[in-house]
Amino acid sequence: MAVRILTICGAGVGTSEILRVSASRALERLGIDADVVATDVEHVQALAEDAQVILATPEHVKHVGRTYAQVIVIQNILDQEELMEKLGDALGD
Repeated sequence: MAVRILTICGAGVGTSEILRVSASRALERLGIDADVVATDVEHVQALAEDAQVILATPEHVKHVGRTYAQVIVIQNILDQEELMEKLGDALGD
């Protein structure tokens, strides 16, 4: 079963979409099956129920709110090494 991951940003189309693509590439390299969904800060709570991981930049992490998902702060959305390290730590065996 695929892990459900949310990526968030203010509008759900810029940063979160870039982060979705970057995270998908990192997950593929790690061999982790995941469903990665980009969303905005207004909809993160509605979608967080089914998520195991939420990826957010430092300026958007405050919008996540209460969740059972593991929240991972990503400093550089294009840095594959950072994404692989943090996702591997969170989802690796």
